[in-house]
Amino acid sequence: MSAAYPFSAVVGLADLRQALLLNAVSPVIGGVLVRGEKGTAKSTMVRALAALLPDIAVVPGCRFACDPAAPDPTCPDGPHAGATRTVRRSRLVELPVGATEDRVVGTLDVQRILTEGTKAYEPGLLAAAHRGALYVDEVNLLPDHLVDLLLDAAAMGRAFVERDGVSLRHAARFLLVGTMNPEEGEPRPQLVDRFGLVVEVGAPQEPGDRAEVVRRRLAYEADPDGFAARFADADAATAERIVAARARLPKVTLPDAALDRIARICLAYGVDGLRADIVIARTAVALAAWRDRAIVTDQEVDDAARLALPHRRRRDPFDPPGADQQALRDALEQAGGSEQPPPEPDDDPDQGGGQGSENPPPDAGGPDGGGAAAAPDAEDRPGGAPATPPPAAAAPVGSAYKTRTLTARSRGRYGHSGRRSPAYAARGRVAGSRAPRGRIGAVHLPDTVLAAARDQSARNGPLLTHSVNNGPFLARIAIRERHLREAVHIGREANLVLFVVDASGSMAARARMATVKTAVLSLLRDAYQRRDTVGMITFRDTDATTVLRPTSSHEVGVRRLADLRTGGRTPLAAGLAAAARTLAGERRRDPLRRPLLVVVTDGRHTRGPDPRTVAPALAGVPSVVVDCETGPVKLGMARTLAGALDAEYLPLAALSAATLKAV
Repeated sequence: MSAAYPFSAVVGLADLRQALLLNAVSPVIGGVLVRGEKGTAKSTMVRALAALLPDIAVVPGCRFACDPAAPDPTCPDGPHAGATRTVRRSRLVELPVGATEDRVVGTLDVQRILTEGTKAYEPGLLAAAHRGALYVDEVNLLPDHLVDLLLDAAAMGRAFVERDGVSLRHAARFLLVGTMNPEEGEPRPQLVDRFGLVVEVGAPQEPGDRAEVVRRRLAYEADPDGFAARFADADAATAERIVAARARLPKVTLPDAALDRIARICLAYGVDGLRADIVIARTAVALAAWRDRAIVTDQEVDDAARLALPHRRRRDPFDPPGADQQALRDALEQAGGSEQPPPEPDDDPDQGGGQGSENPPPDAGGPDGGGAAAAPDAEDRPGGAPATPPPAAAAPVGSAYKTRTLTARSRGRYGHSGRRSPAYAARGRVAGSRAPRGRIGAVHLPDTVLAAARDQSARNGPLLTHSVNNGPFLARIAIRERHLREAVHIGREANLVLFVVDASGSMAARARMATVKTAVLSLLRDAYQRRDTVGMITFRDTDATTVLRPTSSHEVGVRRLADLRTGGRTPLAAGLAAAARTLAGERRRDPLRRPLLVVVTDGRHTRGPDPRTVAPALAGVPSVVVDCETGPVKLGMARTLAGALDAEYLPLAALSAATLKAV
């Protein structure tokens, strides 16, 4: 087996190097999330760290890596009083994106159940990573339920197992490292916030550095062992420094002045909660230990803040990701001596606010519609209008609000992991068992054993032959294919939410478009939070336009929505026909993802055929018609359209969850 790429041989990436080493010194910092484009040595750097982690002493035979000097009193393999010790390397455990919950937290030991008649537990990856490192590549693609398990274990230092009749807990303290490529979608802010430090990495921008990267890589591929030997001394020195810093860590003093500075920096930067303060304090102490200092200074606090703060300032899922470096510099300067209170987040010029002329009117963004009265659009005037009026300027978009949850009425089957619609899923709550239909997914072990026991009892008489551990033991159970039972899981699946938005001239009348765009923005945010794929079709003038093909990049949809302009006649039938074509194509490409069609219109159609003639092409598609019609006289055409589509009808004013609660 060839040697791993040395940690010291990686060119550049100073921030990532520092963040990994600090977590190796003090794993309670909370781990590292590495964001960077493909081909930037993220995985190489993390895997190289494994060789630097100190050796650990463990209890021989303990599957949970208990420390002989302080064994876990609740260890499932315990008690370990008076146990001997053995030394082994710290492990770097890799968790693949396709891992199951059983593999992460552990499951029943089927072999011992069938051979010994005892209920036994087989540990998972969390147990294997205890006192080592757990690496998750493409962590932004990991299913949510696995992310929650990881973060809870990393935060509490323990894993709790409650499944298949097994109830136990074991220690799970590890260095959590995740890597991700932002091109594949942003993780939810709650996930990013749970990582102690977040580092942005990129390819070197200097020709000399890029050439050196290639030179070293080629040398490693030609002679891995010889290349590793060149950097062995540097790696050994780094490993020794980690051990020394760990020994100094309990002796480092964090003075009250440093704590006060941390609090003032976090207040000035505008973070939520207190996790940032705690992480900065822990990181500053680790930095002081790394630098062989007995007391934390302002320099350690500032350097820790630069690693722990930038990712904690996002206020909305659609705010641009990444560090606001100027705001961080301002926060550090304010904490350096100014006693003035920090500015409110709205005072930041990058966050909007103020009284500029480009801000939307106060009533333009609410869910109830309204806004200043405007001259009626030419389409609304008696006598008609020119066929192709110029498009109006893009209407402003207000602040998103919490919307009513829109779901497909029926229960899907084996859809994508998400939070919107109920479904028979590959993962989720076990709701029972059934005989397999085709290839079996997850075996329901208790019902499988019971089916075999009933069958053999009926054929051969009772199977209770003797006692094991003071309990009856079912002996000689032969499980055949006919006995297998498949677990039935009930969960929630992500949908393809396709928005069909009316952008005709009638939407510009009475300033409705600002309200409509705010409503669509709110629905987009809801789709983001529920892990949906989104697409957007607009119709105006003579035809429909696909402004956003189905994608998981919700930020692109927000940008396209902001640029959306209005004008012209209303080819509603063309918009519905375009939606039918898009959904048919997506059904061929991904038959497991259920669609949810959201039509945002006032129901009017002034060009093309009657939209009800397109309804058969959308038969069976779960749909919602959001009625944007306002004014004292309403024609009710959107409600008629909802009836033709067999869709849920929802007035725009009822889209807000707050409005529904008030009603």
